[in-house]
Amino acid sequence: MKPPRRKGWTLVWHDEFDGSEVDRGKWDFDLGNGFFDYRHHTWVPGWGNEELQYYTQDPENVLVRDGCLVVRAVKAPLHGCGYTSARLKTRRRDGTVLFAKLYGRIEIRARVPWGKGLWPALWMLPVEESYGGWAASGEIDLMEIVGERPHEVLNSLHFGSTYPLRSLVTTTHALPGGSLVSDWHTYAVEWEPGEIRFYVDEVQTCTYTHWWSCGLQVDGAGVEPRKAAELHPWPAPFDRPFYLVMNVAVGGNFPGLPDAQTRFPAELVVDYVRVYDKVGGYGPPRPRGPGVMPWQKGHVRERRF
Repeated sequence: MKPPRRKGWTLVWHDEFDGSEVDRGKWDFDLGNGFFDYRHHTWVPGWGNEELQYYTQDPENVLVRDGCLVVRAVKAPLHGCGYTSARLKTRRRDGTVLFAKLYGRIEIRARVPWGKGLWPALWMLPVEESYGGWAASGEIDLMEIVGERPHEVLNSLHFGSTYPLRSLVTTTHALPGGSLVSDWHTYAVEWEPGEIRFYVDEVQTCTYTHWWSCGLQVDGAGVEPRKAAELHPWPAPFDRPFYLVMNVAVGGNFPGLPDAQTRFPAELVVDYVRVYDKVGGYGPPRPRGPGVMPWQKGHVRERRF
């Protein structure tokens, strides 16, 4: 199916999931229940968030059905974990980039599972950690939810210094008219130099024009900057290519643990993913918007709106 045109934007990449299986020329998978941190030479279980699922690429956890991608979190033991699920990304595990984008409009239409302890997300990560480890090089979250709050969608940016001193801004968008995340909704971000705008069903939920990035570290841990000269030049870190990620996590330090009412299998159903370039291109970065810097009174590392 050919996607419809969008005024002011040119389609540059998309997946309509019209085939019979996941297109391995567009998507790869994270596998397991953690990763090796080469900076500290240690294994990080639970993907750094105490998550409970083991990611696979098996048909039980990821498939294409009726023109949609289906990511399934299943209550089943595997390799010491109590659940299995899948996490797709447009970057191979060996680092090969299948698709990445610097600036543009990224749009995903999906039905999202909910329930206590579920953590589905549609998000983006930097191809290279040009400015330092997470989150000094940034993260863009088109959609995530607090599992037991199905009427709300979170749009977030992560930035700042390397863990544990990352910063976060989040806007909570209440879905109108009694709608739930398990209904069909379209989640989008329009990303331009110095400005990032989020949308749910074409409604603009928030605009961010203030962030920062600092690469200072002591013993591998991030350090908060004390002056402007210690920051990477604006609009870092959101001036480098990012790749796409889609997953359903279970448990972890964000949604908490599932309970007896959490329904499994929990299915994230994705109708399409579309990426656009702005007609006419992008101008110079907008000046940094108003906000409190780390060395100023009133600064907090997490701001939720």
